[in-house]
Order: sequence, then C-alpha cells, then structure tokens
Amino acid sequence: MIYDPAGVEASEGRRPLPARQYYARLTQALITAMTAPMAEGKLYEVDMRLRPSGNQGPVATSLSSFTAYHRKEAWVWEHLALTRARVVAGPAELAGEVEALRAEILSAPPPRDKVLGELAGMRERIAAAKGQGDPWDPKIGRGRMQDIELLAQAGALLSGQAPRRTARGLTAAAREGWLEKAGADHLAATYRLCWSLQIGARLITEGALDPETVGAGGCTFLTRLTGTKSAAEMRTKLAEMTTRAAEIIDAALREAKP
Repeated sequence: MIYDPAGVEASEGRRPLPARQYYARLTQALITAMTAPMAEGKLYEVDMRLRPSGNQGPVATSLSSFTAYHRKEAWVWEHLALTRARVVAGPAELAGEVEALRAEILSAPPPRDKVLGELAGMRERIAAAKGQGDPWDPKIGRGRMQDIELLAQAGALLSGQAPRRTARGLTAAAREGWLEKAGADHLAATYRLCWSLQIGARLITEGALDPETVGAGGCTFLTRLTGTKSAAEMRTKLAEMTTRAAEIIDAALREAKP
C-alpha cells in the first residue's frame, strides 16, 4: 500500500488520526478483509513480509518514503520484484506517480555482475530451503516457474526498460547478450508448460498435484493442457524440459560472470 497524504496531517472525524496511523489501520483492515476465511475460502493470500523492511516496516508506505527507499536503500531482489510491480487500484494521479517512479528506478539498473551474482545466491538459498521438491510441482524447483521468473526479472532489470511479462524479460536477456536466443526460447516454452500445469492443477485440486488422486477426468484434462497423452508422458516431458531449463540458467549465470 502506497499513499500520498498531500500535506494533510490528520484524518477527519470525531477522533482524528495522523496520516501514517490512518493509512496503517486502513491497510490492516483491507488485509483482514481479503484473508478472512469465508464459506468459499479466502479471497486472496497476502504476504506482507515482502514489503520494505519486512515485518519491521509499516504496512502502508508514504510515496515520499517509498521513493527515498528505492533510490537509496533497496536491495537487488527488491528491484527484481519491482520489474513485476503494477498498480492494482487507486487514484489515477497517484498511480501515474508510482509508475513514473518505477520507470525511473528501473532505467538505471545495477551492474550486471552484481545482479546476476545476487540471483545466483538467491537460487542457492531457495534450493537449500526447498530441497529437491515435488517432481509434479510446476512452480518450485530448478528450471521451473520461479527459477525462470527470476532469470526473466534479471533480464528485464538489466535491459533498463523493465518489461513485466516473463517472456519479454527472457527476450530482453537474449538481446543483452548474456542468454542465448535458443536458451530463451526453451525457457519460454518450459514456462508455458509449467504455467499450463499450474493453472490446470489449481482448477481441479486444492492440494499438491498428484495425477493418481485427480481421477481419470482430471488426468485427461491435464494431459490435454500439456500436449501429452498420459500421466507418464506428462511427467517425462516436465522432467526433461525443466532439467534442460535449469542447465540453461546455470550456464547463463556462469558465463555472465566477469
């Protein structure tokens, strides 16, 4: 949540609140409304640990503080995340200011070796925390969605133009010369496969994907989405494509080192 008090120091009403406290309470109420369990489940899962300063920071940030933070203090991973950032709702004028700030920050990327070095470290920490993962998990694991998204975000950041879509980030990395075009094409194809599997799984099950528990109809649905004829072929295709994707990412990060 980013707000601009525009010189207003306190809210109106019988018990005026300072602007910072007002927006903090408003944001907390919004989070509660979105994450409260309802008959059909939660509306949306919100992870506030990803805000500036983590759990120690305010849940709502003024535009001036957000600007100063990203210009002077933000970590590389926060600039990587900024490549995907977009305004969801709010006043058009404030949205325009936030978008202009995003463009400004991302037009002056950090040095390539710093970005890719940080990315390599992030991959190692994720691997250490998540382990080998589930072979049917399309999102977490080497060469899978999260891994490809991180590389695409690096491509977007280093391009100085910061396209939001994963495919465009991969194209930007190839254009910058530290990822081969054939590699970018394979990563994009692997991402589409994983995305199809992820979306299909979300539609037919609430838990981890397991073709043996989704029934014949569910399995047929997934094979149709992934262009395969059986669960065995789907698993082999996922394993082969993600393994090759991981090798491409490894090589890109290794060869990009100064």
